[in-house]
Formats: sequence, structure tokens, C-alpha cells
Amino acid sequence: MNSLQIAKKVQVVATLVEGNSIRSTERLTGAHRDTVMRLGRDVGEGCERLHDRLFRDLQVNILEVDELWSFVGKKQGRLQPTDPKEFGDSYTFLGTDATKKAIISYTVGNRDSTTTQEFCQDLRGRVLNRPQISSDGFQPYIAAIEDAFGEEVDYAQVVKEYSGSTVLVPASTRYSPARVKSITRTRISGQPDPTHISTSYVERTNLSVRMGCRRFTRLTNGFSKKLRHHRASVALWVAYYNLCRVHETLRTTPAMALGVTDHVWTIEELVREALAGEEQPRSQPPSKPEPQSMPPAPQPTQRPRFTVIQGGRA
Repeated sequence: MNSLQIAKKVQVVATLVEGNSIRSTERLTGAHRDTVMRLGRDVGEGCERLHDRLFRDLQVNILEVDELWSFVGKKQGRLQPTDPKEFGDSYTFLGTDATKKAIISYTVGNRDSTTTQEFCQDLRGRVLNRPQISSDGFQPYIAAIEDAFGEEVDYAQVVKEYSGSTVLVPASTRYSPARVKSITRTRISGQPDPTHISTSYVERTNLSVRMGCRRFTRLTNGFSKKLRHHRASVALWVAYYNLCRVHETLRTTPAMALGVTDHVWTIEELVREALAGEEQPRSQPPSKPEPQSMPPAPQPTQRPRFTVIQGGRA
């Protein structure tokens, strides 16, 4: 990946955030699929750190939260005892500002009380004021939101009942189209404004994720094979959605509408910021030690000259 020029990295990331798979990105950009995966992972993990740094101390009036289903490796019903623990269903919890359309917080994990608590605590840590919150009928939200935001938070649930089913489930968990039979809006705590009790905006954000991130597209083989890459792909797309993608209704990016930044980011700027401090120059091979000065070679001693003289016996 270090051998790629910045223009090629931008091309690869731009292809990924538009809903292309790893292999189609390889065909479109000419970069090897292993390089594409490593680049997407590194940029995604950098985007997670970037989001954690930028989206703090926010003023949000209306929050909508929901969970988005996906899976890693294989679906939950096909798991075997020998499969890795990270395989199976994976849910992405999203917290969306209904007014500014920004994704305030996201958490990838199981659809259980532990992940719900983690998500709500992270959401509380990014919002300064007391917002009105709407969610679906997932029961762990009640305790998690109360623990994170307090007992007096303005919170309500939207429960949808579908035709042909007696089980109340959110729309994001259904695998086939179904008609909504009834919608019940229930106040849980505080005094939420009835006109703003809704999960429509966050559900529309779920659709944007499915359309823009190939790993969430159903009935394809583009799903994630590793949980680390799955989390990185979510972080990459959320950063692109918040900072680079101009919202059609807002006519600007959600980050600008929220006051997080003062300009529309380019993908190159996003890639550079995400990889800042991560890419170190290649280590240079150790230079050869300079030869030490050798002592002068000893000069050969001069032999004494011999002179032939006349002599001997007569």
C-alpha cells in the first residue's frame, strides 16, 4: 500500500465509498485486491479516530437511533461450533441528528444490552445538551438511554407491527418486504414533542449505508469476512457521509450543518487526515560502515650492501 501514490489511494477510496466491491475496485483502479483491502482497513481505522476527535461537544436537538443488520463470515443460522467467535450476525447502531442529518455516533457489535449500553454511553459523550430521542421498540434502549442521559430525558419509542406477523420488530431486521399494519408511539420518559417522535430519518440513513457500503448489500458475496475490516468499512463510510458527501436537502455536508467543519472535504483531504501519522517512510537499509583507517604498512628494512674484495689463498 505504501507504494501507491496519493492519487491512486484517492481513486481507490472514492470507488469503495460509492458502493463498489473489493474486486470491482481492483478492476476499475488497477490496484491489487489485497492492496485495496489493506488501504480500506487503514483509512477506515483512521476515520474512526478522526470521527472520535471531531464529533465532540455537539448541540443536537432531536436524535434518532436504530440498528442496521449485517453479518461477518456467515449468517447466524449457519454457524458451526468450529467457526470464529466474530462470525455471525453483526449490528451497526446509528445515532442520527434528525435536523442536521449527521451521524453523531455509531457502534458495531451484537444486538444485545451490552452493545446498546456502549452505544448510548458514546452518544451521551458527544452531545452537550438534552436532546429528544426516538428509537424503535428494542427493549434494552430503555435502560441504556436512562443510564446515559438520565431519568428526565425526553424519550419515546416507535413500534411497528407488520401484517402477517404477531412479533413487533424494527424494519431494519426483516429480510422480506412487509406492510406496516400499525405504528405505536409510546412516551418512555420526559416530555417528548409528539410531532418529532419518529425514526424515519435514521431509517433513511440505513438505506444510504446499504447503498453506499458494499458490505451491507444483501444477496451478494461482498459481505465482510473479518470483523476488523467490517468496522473499518463502517467508519470509512460514516466519515465520507459526514464530511465529503453533500446532502441533497441541506445542500451542504452534515458536518458543515452541524458546525464541525467550515468547508466540504475532498476525498483526498479525508485520506490524508486518516493516514496522518500512520504511514512512516520506509526504513532505509543500514549504510555500510566506513572503513577504518589502517595503520601504515611496515616498511621493509634495508639489507646491508656487501662489497666483494680480493682475497683468499694464493
